[in-house]
Amino acid sequence: MPFLQHLLAQLSPKKAFHRQGHGVLLSYLLRWVFISLLVGGVSGSASALFLVLLEFVTQYRETHAWVLYLLPVAGFLIGAAYQYGGKGSEGGNNLLLQTIQKPSLARIPFVMAPLVMLATVLTHLVGGSAGREGTAVQMGGSLADQLTPWLKLRPRDRQVLLICGVSGGFASVFGTPLAGAVFGLEVFLIGQLRYHALLPSFLTACFAHWVTLSWGVGHTVYPEVVPPAFTVLSLGATLLAGICFGVVARGFAGASHAVAAIFKTTIAYRPLRPAIGGVLLLLVLWALGTTNYVGLGIPTIVASFETPLPGYDFALKLFLTALTLGCGFKGGEVTPLFFIGATLGNALFPWLPLPLEMLAALGFVAVFAGAANTPLACTFMAVELFGSGCGMYAGLACVVAYLFSGHKGIYGGQVVGSSKHLLWGRDTGKALEEL
Repeated sequence: MPFLQHLLAQLSPKKAFHRQGHGVLLSYLLRWVFISLLVGGVSGSASALFLVLLEFVTQYRETHAWVLYLLPVAGFLIGAAYQYGGKGSEGGNNLLLQTIQKPSLARIPFVMAPLVMLATVLTHLVGGSAGREGTAVQMGGSLADQLTPWLKLRPRDRQVLLICGVSGGFASVFGTPLAGAVFGLEVFLIGQLRYHALLPSFLTACFAHWVTLSWGVGHTVYPEVVPPAFTVLSLGATLLAGICFGVVARGFAGASHAVAAIFKTTIAYRPLRPAIGGVLLLLVLWALGTTNYVGLGIPTIVASFETPLPGYDFALKLFLTALTLGCGFKGGEVTPLFFIGATLGNALFPWLPLPLEMLAALGFVAVFAGAANTPLACTFMAVELFGSGCGMYAGLACVVAYLFSGHKGIYGGQVVGSSKHLLWGRDTGKALEEL
């Protein structure tokens, strides 16, 4: 009798439905494993090539300082390339975010990938202060979108595909698959995550990271940060540091948008904007008499974990990056934000009771968290780059920086899905923008 009851239970419609549901889930898993392999392969390979080129031009610039005098020429070439050959790719990251939000929009042009890579490499060759995340994300997104007609994806599946492209590009260029996966889910809608893309995003980020490493391309290794004992004093210092990081993140976003608006309203002909910006950059670098603030600035970032640096380093990098990207040179904002945050944390060391390397690590991720409105991704990044010990402190600093940075970050294409907090018991998305 027990055996017969068990057999009838297994044959019941409810059980049959569950078996069918598991079959559907297995089909879904296999489908996105296949798609994620494709997207991870192309985005990881593109990032590997990009990182190799970036390393080559950086070394060349450091040994041939005369290339800095080509800033105006390179600026004109970049502006002309986008003016006459951009074919709708001028929107960059914002175009990508807008397409994720409205997947019925036209396909992202393929030309975005090679154009942004070459323009970014040229920017770094001549000494522009820029990063690499924006380039990797645009390459990953545009290359992934070329698969849409081939895979015959519906708009909702295309949205997931584009999120995968963003995740793969970010993960592979920084060597942080967990942060890359969450970044793709978190960046396009402030205050909300798209959990239906969770599995594809994580799969693609892991595949893309593995592909980049398989090409023999490595990433910068940062020191493991040993956390101090958790006390009321260390908690207060972390929260205060997070406020500073959020305020500076907001300042960077505002400065970048302001510079871009000034160049667009005062110079009608697009190629002249980065050309004139190149002249200004050259004059500033000549006045400073140093190249510490050009390019990625990785040596200074690493040094910020080890020894006290001039307290104005973060401000100079902020100004030069806002000028470089605002006038029309290409590259990402994230590595400069790492520089700004790490050196700001270094500058706070005499004033806050936290170890130097801890403050540098917190600034590294928290300024980025505030500027990009991605606190969860940045917390994962801290764990991946600096060790799990700093996770609690990094999470607190990133969330506070996110809170104090306002609703307008470095990506104009972001949409506020949910207000960052309720002020006096009401929804304050609009009220906060006015503060």
